Amino acid sequence: MNIVKELALSLGFDACGIAKAEALTEDASYLRHWLAEGNQGDMHYLERNFEKRVDPRILVPGCKSVVVVLLNYFPPEHQNPLAPKIAKYAYSAVDYHSVLKTKLMELEHKICETYGAESINNNVQHSFVDSAPVLERRWAERAGLGWIGKHTQLIHPGIGSYAFIGVLMLSIELPYDAPAAGRCGSCIRCIDACPTHALKNGSMDARRCISYLTIESKNGIPTEFQSDLSGNVLGCDICADVCPWNIKLATPHDHENLSPWRNDDIKNIDNSMLDWDFEKWQHLTKDEFNRIFAYSAIKRAGFEKMKQNIEIIEKKNLH
Repeated sequence: MNIVKELALSLGFDACGIAKAEALTEDASYLRHWLAEGNQGDMHYLERNFEKRVDPRILVPGCKSVVVVLLNYFPPEHQNPLAPKIAKYAYSAVDYHSVLKTKLMELEHKICETYGAESINNNVQHSFVDSAPVLERRWAERAGLGWIGKHTQLIHPGIGSYAFIGVLMLSIELPYDAPAAGRCGSCIRCIDACPTHALKNGSMDARRCISYLTIESKNGIPTEFQSDLSGNVLGCDICADVCPWNIKLATPHDHENLSPWRNDDIKNIDNSMLDWDFEKWQHLTKDEFNRIFAYSAIKRAGFEKMKQNIEIIEKKNLH
């Protein structure tokens, strides 16, 4: 096994692959068309740094290899079924960005010990976790870690799609993995399951996606979609939950740093967030929200946005 892969697995990552750094010409053409149609909605950051987004050698000068790591986040426990639904990626008490960035720093340190400090361009950002102009899922596919399914998520053939993706760009050449081929076949369960019809032909209209509507959208949720939220108030797992690969492969993670918030973490709160019912979420105060979710991905949506989403669910009697 490649040394970099061995190092990644030794640090607790669930999978690692390596791709040659080169321009993503097909993705560039697709992305231009996708943006021109307005599928990004309010996510205008997707329009910026276009050339860097489709060519890592422009983003990180001297980049020769793209190392991609996966971290399984399928939870050992699930929410109270009577609660407003929170996407599984946000269950952990600590934001996954922080968890992956810490582990990537450890991997970078190990790589530098092995290959030398010149293996990293320290003059620019070269480590990425869903927070820069990087097409993480495409690079994961190119690194042989799976394929992008019809729900537009990466599907790893041994883990499923409940996995965080981290990217480390190196200035050294390494043995490269063969890109993975798609294995969804004729299955369209994810497309059929989406209540807002956001998925079509392997593409997504973010403006119709429940995750976008409950988190990213700067405006209120359009009336036409309010009855289709299916109880979701922060993110959505509908398309992933029905995927046969997840039904078959998704197994609870064993990463302690992705553990959910517990009642002994915060005083004067009676139980775990996963146990809360609809009423508990309804009456959550802003101070409690900020205190409990201070380090959580949940805080990104903001208290007001969460409250508005919960009110819509209550008004539509969908919980």
